Amino acid sequence: MVVLNRIYTRTGDDGTTALGNGERRPKYDLRVSAYGTVDETNAAIGVVRLHLADAPEIDAMLGLIQNDLFDLGADLAVPQREGKAERLRVVANQVDRLERDIDALNERLSPLTSFVLPGGTPAAAHLHVARTICRRAERIMVELAARPDEPVSEAGIRYMNRLSDFLFVASRAANRNGAGDVLWVPGRNR
Repeated sequence: MVVLNRIYTRTGDDGTTALGNGERRPKYDLRVSAYGTVDETNAAIGVVRLHLADAPEIDAMLGLIQNDLFDLGADLAVPQREGKAERLRVVANQVDRLERDIDALNERLSPLTSFVLPGGTPAAAHLHVARTICRRAERIMVELAARPDEPVSEAGIRYMNRLSDFLFVASRAANRNGAGDVLWVPGRNR
């Protein structure tokens, strides 16, 4: 149970922040950027949900995803070290659920004949924004994982990779199952 009685602590006034294990890092640290960008993805999804009154199935899926993203933030905030007690981690079942949701939405979509431009309905446009933020979070996580002594869970990286796919498919579903997609026309403005 998390209890937040006091919001400000003043401990970050020196430009550092605490990881979940108490270790202090500069606020520009790549690990802090990783879980901060996961949080930004979550906030963008919150905006999407404001536009889904007519799509309760997608809204329910996004509600689960928002909770998963908090799990991922907790996972990233406590680097997994050998011999340390297990903390909250993203697990393969969460990735599997995303894949099932992608497949369920995708089977209703019209086939793509071109790349899709961000747009269409407000929900679809916001899903594209969330997708691009998600891709940035994934890139930061992969960069962090490439550093020595900076463990990042493989399931967490897979989750963000699948999430960007989910957000793309959900954007098409929000565009009347692809009928309202805005398609790229190569060289149109030459």
